Amino acid sequence: MWERRYGFPRPARDQFGERIYLPQDMEKLRLMKRLMDRGHRPGKLIGLGVEALAQLAAAPAAVEPPPVTGSNFNEFLRRLKDHDMQGLRNYLAQALMQQGLRAFVHDTVSPLNGAIGRGWESGTIEVFEEHLYTEQMQRILRGAIMNLPAYHPVPKILLTTLPGEQHELGLLMAEAVLAVEGAHCVSLGVEMPVPDIVQAALRHGAHVVGLSFSIAFSAAAVTEGLNNLRSTLPASIAIWAGGQGAGHVKRPIAGVQLIPELTTLVDCFKAWPGAPSR
Repeated sequence: MWERRYGFPRPARDQFGERIYLPQDMEKLRLMKRLMDRGHRPGKLIGLGVEALAQLAAAPAAVEPPPVTGSNFNEFLRRLKDHDMQGLRNYLAQALMQQGLRAFVHDTVSPLNGAIGRGWESGTIEVFEEHLYTEQMQRILRGAIMNLPAYHPVPKILLTTLPGEQHELGLLMAEAVLAVEGAHCVSLGVEMPVPDIVQAALRHGAHVVGLSFSIAFSAAAVTEGLNNLRSTLPASIAIWAGGQGAGHVKRPIAGVQLIPELTTLVDCFKAWPGAPSR
């Protein structure tokens, strides 16, 4: 697609017709990928040389691009109601490519989650359609996370949910925004019993255990679960609790950092001693 749209890269071909990329093109593509994950648009980067891209990558993050809203969201919801699987994947993949992973999570995933949730509550979106959306979004996020550059070793963050919390999308959103910053995340998936979380944290040498709570969790349930984990987990391992469920908790929980917003999650990561500055 980039070859057709931008005229870059211009790979050679081997005797079988397969593309061969030069080392300088690979370096430029790596830098562009890093910058796109910070919110830059490929069309603005394509004409820059490797040195200019490297300087831009070393500079503070640019202002995020405007969110995808209005008719674009309506088009996505139309495709969802039409059960257009390929259309859903194309919409999400295009938004990710245009925005970069960080802005995609903030400006596309979060608003879509809200739209889907409101549709489910009002009855305009069926349960199976909500599951279809969640599955496609989880695939997109997992693929994007896998393609990120190598992580920084400190802090190592173990991500999971407590028993009863089956929603994995919030966990993936947290992993995505952390991974863009260079965090070393170890995801255990959902519904891990407390003894298993403690064992995994010790075995992996985790510095932080991050938990996600959906809106279905009450403040009392969140507080009880976090107190249980805090009393079992060594004090040297921090606990971060995020998601809409964590936002229900109005009183501080001893030894637990409540993080209701993804932007606050990034701030907590950057404030960790030894964390990379990007």
